[in-house]
Amino acid sequence: MSKVREASDVSAPYVVRPRRLLVVCRVVAVVVVVVFGILAILLPRGSAGGQVFGPPDQIAFFGIGVLIAWAVWQFTRVRVEADVSGLRIRNYVGEKQIPWQVVAGVRLDDASPWASLDLQDDDTVALLAVQANDGPHAVDAVVELRRLLAASRDPDLSGR
Repeated sequence: MSKVREASDVSAPYVVRPRRLLVVCRVVAVVVVVVFGILAILLPRGSAGGQVFGPPDQIAFFGIGVLIAWAVWQFTRVRVEADVSGLRIRNYVGEKQIPWQVVAGVRLDDASPWASLDLQDDDTVALLAVQANDGPHAVDAVVELRRLLAASRDPDLSGR
């Protein structure tokens, strides 16, 4: 199911998010909260081997589960927004805005888990939103990003 945009549509922002990663992280986060919630309820009350567990311990145990689920949920933040002016990349930690003028190329290597940008200064920026395990979706995203890169360099392609 290829979803490459029309050639005349390069001026509209293009947004890429991983598909499988979103599903896996959301499921894992929910499972972690449910498991920690059940374990917090089943945490023995009273004395257990010299330890005393009470409602504060149960709340703390559940809170730890919520924190773990929040950390897993943060993996769903990744995205790439691109238009003819540049890219806005949100990875696990932080966001970057990169103009097309500093981008040398967009690539998705066979052994790489995600796509990356090659910059003019020989630096590389990971595009964690374009996950190789998304298959055709990742290939379509790389093709579209390459088309936007070409459109940024050729005013006739951008429709300006």
